Amino acid sequence: MITDLEKKVIALLQTDIPVVKRPFRQMAEKIGITEEQFLDVLTRLNQRGIIRRFGATLKHQKSGFKANAMVAWNVDETRVEAVGTSMAEFDEITHCYRRDPAPGWPYNLYTMVHAATEAECRALVEKIAATVGESDYTLLFSRKELKKTSMKYFED
Repeated sequence: MITDLEKKVIALLQTDIPVVKRPFRQMAEKIGITEEQFLDVLTRLNQRGIIRRFGATLKHQKSGFKANAMVAWNVDETRVEAVGTSMAEFDEITHCYRRDPAPGWPYNLYTMVHAATEAECRALVEKIAATVGESDYTLLFSRKELKKTSMKYFED
């Protein structure tokens, strides 16, 4: 069970974290608690596995990564866990998911890669394929970003 205070903390964490010396103090003040209380809630949420990590969102197009591709892999089910774990070790892979295949679409493992050009994406995927011993894949390049947001679990 998530308490009302925990929901308030989670809602705040879904917004931009202030770029100040004591961001959690500033966030705590917004909901009327101390920085220590805020950090205690964060610690408990982490210990319970509700919050696992914090991550920065990089606008990859503005930072020089003009190409990105979702790579759909057809991996034998007996190897999908091991292959996915190996792929997740690559710094260039930002997402790695196992999904069920669909009729006419045999792919069951998906990764996201980012690079400066499509050619670099292709070269990277070839390197990954050779490393994990998989060759049945297709690249789906992004052409236009229509929406990109993070999930909001609790609103203010």
